[in-house]
Amino acid sequence: MEQDNQIFGIRAIIEAIEAGKDIDKVFIQKEASGELMNELLKALKKNNINFSYVPIEKLNRLTKKNHQGAIASIAPISFVSLETLVEGVLAEKEKPLFVILDQISDARNFGAIIRTAVCCGADGIIVSKNGAAPVNGDTVKTSAGAVFNIPICKVDHIKDAVFYLQGSGVITLGATEKAEKEIYDIDLNTPLAIIMGSEDKGINPSVLKIIDEKAKLPMFSTIDSLNVSVACGAFLYEAIRQRR
Repeated sequence: MEQDNQIFGIRAIIEAIEAGKDIDKVFIQKEASGELMNELLKALKKNNINFSYVPIEKLNRLTKKNHQGAIASIAPISFVSLETLVEGVLAEKEKPLFVILDQISDARNFGAIIRTAVCCGADGIIVSKNGAAPVNGDTVKTSAGAVFNIPICKVDHIKDAVFYLQGSGVITLGATEKAEKEIYDIDLNTPLAIIMGSEDKGINPSVLKIIDEKAKLPMFSTIDSLNVSVACGAFLYEAIRQRR
């Protein structure tokens, strides 16, 4: 976490939240307590800001200054609302292409997906507020700066985003090895949102139940899955091939 992208100290973080800063994640010392800490926790929960409890040793590695048991990372970008993203794109494009990331937790995978999405002309990326990888220095570096060239939206629940997109006429397609169809058997020349699941568990079962289509990539090895950023690239480029 870069020094100029972090806020340390309980009161400073509370004030940043009240000022509407785009806070990506807050690290809180395990077993920390006190009236001010309780106030911070209430503010985090009220504003759906991602936070986790960590040992004091991690906080001390992040900063040498007096952190008071709490350090926040500020996103280097401003996030857009789901409604603004979808309505804005649909007003300009007949066949938009969105990417939904369901609990992708590795910042470098996130950055690689962003880079590929921008190269493929995707119109926006949708992630969940909780459990998603932060937009930090690793994300920016791995994306080669592409993170500044595509709208990113944070939502409370991925299911809500799926329902909203479906209601807007966008087909939702989940990448899963459990699918019967291969990606090449699906019509991608349509308003489309491609959903990629987490590195270890894939797409949440509750999300899989409500999406329109499911597809997999053919595998010719005993290894039955690809890195999520590689798989996302394969899905995006098949969409490009079909739309050319």
